[in-house]
Amino acid sequence: MRVSIRVWVVALACLSTFCLSHSAAAQQSDQAVAERVLGPRWKQLSRRAGKIFAGTVLTAPSQTVTTDQPIPGTTSAVQFRFRVDRAIAGVEPGQILTIHEWAGAWSMQRPMRSGQHVLMFLYPPSRLGLTSPVAGSLGQLALDPSGKHVVERKPAAALGLQNESSMQPPAPVVKGSVSVVQLERAIRSAREE
Repeated sequence: MRVSIRVWVVALACLSTFCLSHSAAAQQSDQAVAERVLGPRWKQLSRRAGKIFAGTVLTAPSQTVTTDQPIPGTTSAVQFRFRVDRAIAGVEPGQILTIHEWAGAWSMQRPMRSGQHVLMFLYPPSRLGLTSPVAGSLGQLALDPSGKHVVERKPAAALGLQNESSMQPPAPVVKGSVSVVQLERAIRSAREE
């Protein structure tokens, strides 16, 4: 009987060692994918965001918003509405989120349309109640029609561009299958560090 207990103890020790090493490898893999998709500063992007979610665009402003001189004392803003499909930070699943963004910042973002699935990293709202994607267009990723996989784009740093926030991002390029779940694990890990 002692032999069989020892065998079980050794087997359990081997199994737990395997699980721990597999978990570490998966975390490292998640982080490598996050860097490839979000760029080399993906951890800062994750930490600076007040709200992170995968969601569906319910309403987006038209592409003809003017950013002429606003009336002194007022702020020209556009409004978006999203349904949170996958809550990562600062939001609840199923929540209908209305955000207001300064029209000047919005004019530099990648256009969004109703029904589109996106992964958003939003700054905490300002004292005026305005927010925008963290690091400009780097904080806004297109998802496939299922809303479960990222349509990847090359990060600005990989393109050799100096100023990531002022550049217009290249057209999305599908590269393999990076799931929102995999990015979520990396993001949560970075926010806990």
